[in-house]
Amino acid sequence: MKIYTKTGDKGTTALFGGTRVPKSHLRIEAYGTVDELNSHIGLVKDTYANKSANQLLNHIQDRLFTIGAILATDPEKAKLKNGKDRLNIPKINQQNIETLEKAIDQMNDELPPMTHFILPGGHPTVSHCHIARCVCRRAERLATALYNFETFDEDVLRYLNRLSDYLFVLARKISKDVNAEEVKWIPNKEE
Repeated sequence: MKIYTKTGDKGTTALFGGTRVPKSHLRIEAYGTVDELNSHIGLVKDTYANKSANQLLNHIQDRLFTIGAILATDPEKAKLKNGKDRLNIPKINQQNIETLEKAIDQMNDELPPMTHFILPGGHPTVSHCHIARCVCRRAERLATALYNFETFDEDVLRYLNRLSDYLFVLARKISKDVNAEEVKWIPNKEE
């Protein structure tokens, strides 16, 4: 695979299926942000020594590539006239979402109840996880905006929503594992 093709030198790129669009297109913003999220999750994985969590993070990264492929596909070229998937694009399914929900529930069972919002930070890995959560929320917002113009499988939106929840709870779990203090946000009413 050649890394440079020179086909994007004038500010356009090809979607899966061949359609060319500007690099500033909402679809490109959406899957580009999913790619950014994937990189941040790689950083979390590289700084968190927990085999079980890292196995799930590997699976999440795989699912994010699937989401990127879904978002990078021209919906007009994805289906044959008989409705079958022409490009053989993988899917996000309910089981993927339930995997995140089970992991969230398991971690929550080990954590003290939340009584306040928590300020991001306390340890570099916790901070990386919160950054990944924020990028995930942005990816979800962009995918939702795209969905309003060109629909795709709603499980993509559900997965991104649940993934941001997972990343929040993972940040709390990492805080506990590394004995980092969770700083509660208590509004200062005097300022």
